[in-house]
Amino acid sequence: MERRTFLLGASLVSMGARAANDTVGIGVIGLGGRGRDHLQYYSKLPGARVVAICDVNQAQTERATQIVGKLEGSQPHVHQDLRKLFEDKDVDAVSIATPNHWHALATIWACQAGKDVYCEKPACYNLFEGRAMEAAARKYKRIVQIGMQGRSLAHKQRAMDLLHSGAIGQVYMARGICFKRRPSIGHTPAEPVPPGLDWDLFLGPAPMREYTKNRYQYNWHWFWDTGNGDIGNQGIHEMDLARRGLGRDLPKGVVSTGGKYVYEDDQETPNTQIATFDYGDAELVFEVRGLNTGGEPGIPASGPNFVGVTFFGSKGFMPVDEHGFQIFLGDKREPGESMKHAESEIDDTIPHMANFLKAVKSRNPADLTADVSVGVTSAALVHMANISYRLGRKLNYDSASGAFAGDAEANAMMTRPVYRSPYVVP
Repeated sequence: MERRTFLLGASLVSMGARAANDTVGIGVIGLGGRGRDHLQYYSKLPGARVVAICDVNQAQTERATQIVGKLEGSQPHVHQDLRKLFEDKDVDAVSIATPNHWHALATIWACQAGKDVYCEKPACYNLFEGRAMEAAARKYKRIVQIGMQGRSLAHKQRAMDLLHSGAIGQVYMARGICFKRRPSIGHTPAEPVPPGLDWDLFLGPAPMREYTKNRYQYNWHWFWDTGNGDIGNQGIHEMDLARRGLGRDLPKGVVSTGGKYVYEDDQETPNTQIATFDYGDAELVFEVRGLNTGGEPGIPASGPNFVGVTFFGSKGFMPVDEHGFQIFLGDKREPGESMKHAESEIDDTIPHMANFLKAVKSRNPADLTADVSVGVTSAALVHMANISYRLGRKLNYDSASGAFAGDAEANAMMTRPVYRSPYVVP
């Protein structure tokens, strides 16, 4: 054990020195639509190079190999099992674009292997996993950035500065909306696993289920085994912004109601959901609506979607979304300061990844705009809301103990009933 600890320490020192002085070798895990975005983004950033790729589906790695060849002019190392990628000595940092249920374990294994981590949102699949991945980042002294890209956008940073300096007075409410049109996913039957797909590895920590098209690719978001519904998919971005504007961490109480309305299909998570978080002197209200809908004042449409957060204070209110922000003051709602999203910021992920690379080279987690602790705290709101929704009652949370007060059933839902070996979150 002492020799293993010494070797791991030597490896961390070596990799930290290499990342600080040279190009950061990136291994991308999960090569669906978002993972292929990662390949494009890193190719645009100086100081980064995709050296390895990994996906449970051979067809995805073949397609990604061609993409990397065109972007980088070289062939990446190809892995189907992420554990093999973690052994790759050319990989300094990993970029995780897997389904939610793999985020924590992939991050923990990467940290144990001495790799830094960029992990897509939400940080974790459940409350227990969030605490475990945060502990791993600290124990192994790794840089871990969560993909809540809005924190790296100039107009959102300015909006937060204004809120915290009292531009709309005492902020008493943040109301976030995720009105994102989601069509029915229909029904798909169980069928043989497609050739080239490692279905056991795809499910990983989740229970073994028969393969269906709906449980794979994008629609895994809508099954409780692997996803967290739209409040944890799109909604986590706005939930994080709302919490950030309020300047709060975890609430003392939460209640969430809703349902899956209109559709008769395979989806398990709600397509209509309202969650209210009680902070005592302020509240955070969040609404998910996946069906046809109108919008709300101050949040412009993006096609059929309305996504953003409105902050309410004693002097006025401020809507904030991907397009910009606008302050309205007093009873006459007179316009105050505003700011538009900079057209030069083509995609919010690029500055966010640039921030990650900066921290990888500085070895200072404080340089991150969305450190793992930030991501885990915001994701905790998602999980609290979903536990309340699934139990059908209000929950009281005790921050001192890190548990729901006097509620064994709710506390049991902070983790899985069981993890499938060998995919066990430590």
